[in-house]
Amino acid sequence: MTAPDGLSGIARFWDAAAAGFDDEPDHGLRDPRTRAAWSARLTGWIPAGPWDVLDLGCGTGSLTVLLAEAGHRVTGVDVAPQMIDAARAKAAAAGATATLVVGDAAWPDDIEVDVVLARHLLWTLPDPPAALARWVSLVRPGGTLILVEGRWSTAETSPYTADAPHLPWDGGVTAADLVDAVRPLVSRLRVEQLGDDEALWGAPVTDERYALVAKV
Repeated sequence: MTAPDGLSGIARFWDAAAAGFDDEPDHGLRDPRTRAAWSARLTGWIPAGPWDVLDLGCGTGSLTVLLAEAGHRVTGVDVAPQMIDAARAKAAAAGATATLVVGDAAWPDDIEVDVVLARHLLWTLPDPPAALARWVSLVRPGGTLILVEGRWSTAETSPYTADAPHLPWDGGVTAADLVDAVRPLVSRLRVEQLGDDEALWGAPVTDERYALVAKV
């Protein structure tokens, strides 16, 4: 499959990053301690299922596989074909069943799910509020929206192409700003700080990292 129309430059950027993507501890989850830390967080955020879960911007599929191993029915979406190829290989190696598709994570196809999960995706989007509204529209009443985010820098330069659109949350988004954007869309939400959990990242971090967990 190829990237959606209008996203080819973004797809090329992430395709080029795919080979080394899992070298980051929180991407590849190769360290059992890091893998266990993410598994425990997902278990805490998602009620016992199984549930239909949409993993947006799934990358090489590490969280997708964890969710599938927990018994959920998972669909992972990523704009980069090489990322999806890696995710399929990872799922196959783990013996995990998941649907993995190339697509626009900002505007996924119509699908009713119980959980939408997006990790470190919002900073890459030219219109985060529109994406958030779309994601919430796919969640069944009583379902869960999980956004793992942070604020890493104040840079506002696109890594994609010279003519890429402005990214309003380039460098990440603070918890306060994300709460303001999500609160009108959901029934209730909470923010869980993640920066002090070194196991999640494979090393100490000093920037803001958190999960916003909302009920729709």
